[in-house]
Amino acid sequence: MPNSATPTHCPYCALQCGMNLTPAPDGTVEVSERADFPVNRGALCSKGRTAPAVLSSRVRLTSPLVRSGGTLVPATWDEALDRIAGELSRTRTEHGPDACGVFGGGGLTNEKAYTLGKFARVVLGTSQIDYNGRFCMSSAAAGGMKAFGLDRGLPFPLEDIPKSGCVILVGSNLAETMPPSLRFFTELRENGGTLIVVDPRRTRTAEQADLHLMPRPGTDLALALGLLHLVVAEGRADEEYIAERTVGWEDARAAAMAHWPEYVERITGVPVPQLRETVRLFCEPESAMVLTARGPEQQSKGTDTVSAWINLCLATGRAGRPFSGYGCLTGQGNGQGGREHGQKADQLPGYRKLDDPAARAHVAEVWGVDPDSLPGPGRSAYELLDALGTDIRSLLLMGSNPVVSAPHAAHVEERIKSLDFLAVCDVVLSETAALADVVLPVTQWAEETGTTTNLEGRVLLRRQAITPPDGIRSDLEVMHELADRLGVEKGFPTDPEEVFEELRRASAGGPADYSGITYRRLAEENGVFWPCPTPETRAGGDGEGGAGVHPGTARLFLDRFAHPDGRARFVPVSHRAIAEEPDAEYPVLLTTGRVVAQYQSGAQTRRVDELNAAAPGPFVELHPRLAERLGAAEGDPVAVVSRRGRAVAPARITLGIRPDTVFMPFHWYGEGRANTLTNPALDPTSRMPEFKACAVRLETVER
Repeated sequence: MPNSATPTHCPYCALQCGMNLTPAPDGTVEVSERADFPVNRGALCSKGRTAPAVLSSRVRLTSPLVRSGGTLVPATWDEALDRIAGELSRTRTEHGPDACGVFGGGGLTNEKAYTLGKFARVVLGTSQIDYNGRFCMSSAAAGGMKAFGLDRGLPFPLEDIPKSGCVILVGSNLAETMPPSLRFFTELRENGGTLIVVDPRRTRTAEQADLHLMPRPGTDLALALGLLHLVVAEGRADEEYIAERTVGWEDARAAAMAHWPEYVERITGVPVPQLRETVRLFCEPESAMVLTARGPEQQSKGTDTVSAWINLCLATGRAGRPFSGYGCLTGQGNGQGGREHGQKADQLPGYRKLDDPAARAHVAEVWGVDPDSLPGPGRSAYELLDALGTDIRSLLLMGSNPVVSAPHAAHVEERIKSLDFLAVCDVVLSETAALADVVLPVTQWAEETGTTTNLEGRVLLRRQAITPPDGIRSDLEVMHELADRLGVEKGFPTDPEEVFEELRRASAGGPADYSGITYRRLAEENGVFWPCPTPETRAGGDGEGGAGVHPGTARLFLDRFAHPDGRARFVPVSHRAIAEEPDAEYPVLLTTGRVVAQYQSGAQTRRVDELNAAAPGPFVELHPRLAERLGAAEGDPVAVVSRRGRAVAPARITLGIRPDTVFMPFHWYGEGRANTLTNPALDPTSRMPEFKACAVRLETVER
């Protein structure tokens, strides 16, 4: 590759910050500012600045590995691919296609996610495919679909946030999880707007707020209902908007009125005066937003919780108006695009539903197969992992590390170990890859071209900046080779632009329509918002981008919502307890999250010296009163015990957390693995596990 700067995007979170990459004479890669990209305007967090460190052969995989005599040893590509194809074929023959499982990742490009879904359904014929994005924003997606008829993380660009009058940020510590986005909230306050943060911890984000609400973990649903009760009681509902643009208000209002302020205070711990002040700050400006993240969503009632916050927006006329609305802060780099195009158990490309005959017919025609040959919906992510070794005998896993990231992780680890066969495609030897029978080293972000879709619904082009090391292949090449070995010789190209052209056709006319997007447009326009149909797939008009060119849809719902009648739906919901409330044996609540210097399961960031120096390991954050009762001092090892297991980490004592709650980051394996403790209780709609609240007890540890 030429030794010049290549404009591209960060490999980590859903901001997909713009950056320039330049190969240096010593073989390293330099990151420099790319001020033209509007999401980060040149700013990068520590993870983005140090991302090239994982390109080093010192930390990454450089050869296929095959298990022999209980040990992973180097092998040729043909040996590794033949082994995978042979084992998958044997599993299908002996146990049927659904005995083959496929598990993907929210960091895969759109091209890889699309091809992985196609590979599962066309080559393997299995319904058993899902991805770790199920653990990200599935509750928000389900709530958005119910209310608006369409799910996109943010229905407006980030640049709209500073122009709003008030933002309620629920369960997001974006100052650590996506630091470059904090400037939009700083500008909001500089412009006279108000920031309200809802979090049981006084995080770096909460420190920026005008008002910080500290509810008990798992009570966000009651909090939203209490605010809606006050909106009605104080006469702040926008009745004209409700009549013109919504349906279902009467039932939702009746459900909210059962949650009076004093009752909500008892459930949440948020004082009534703060509830009233929140309603005043939210309702008085002309515009306002509610943005949720994993806090309210990673619950066994996450979908209902999202619905309650959306109801608050609808009742006050805040959705589908300028600088207003509900949005979700997507977590993973391509969590949005990853499910839009086929990794999710129930979806086909273009956000089409797998059980919709018309959707099946459209996609089958693009793929050149019989619609009846496509399997139906399969298991959700945790349910798929829970079935390993029993119903599912072989697993192809791409870009995920569930041994660290899944709930009830010790159980998931045992299920993975019980498989007849596991193949993993990854950049590094993650804790999950270390258990595999075959590990394939694949290209990563700077070594390949492909598209991602950020939290705004902005489709972006990541460009190849360097040549991958010898012996490394792309995931697209892996699926092409496996398809060929399994008897499907056509339909799995290795060129990402060719894959994207097919994705355009498969998505055409669907809710997530990419048919009007091309690589050339992405390069020239700094990304394009979906839906972006071609003239053939939209009704009337050529859009604003010139003859026959649709400009993309930066702002959704300004004229109508995506339901057939154009109206949004109120969804009546009521508070209910978390799946596992504290009791005498487990009297404390555990909540989990991230720290600024690590990312997700830490498989990549834990291999970067600078990031490890900043965040070397897990910890248990607890209030001084709780620490005093336990007899623990700062830095003492503390055991956190749930019904599923035990984790040990040093105490970090702070006034910035509720006395009835402890917090652990989930980036580490070993005795400090937070997800050993977490509860796999699932939301009935989204199938999201309850990461954010479970009952634990604390114990001192002798060293």
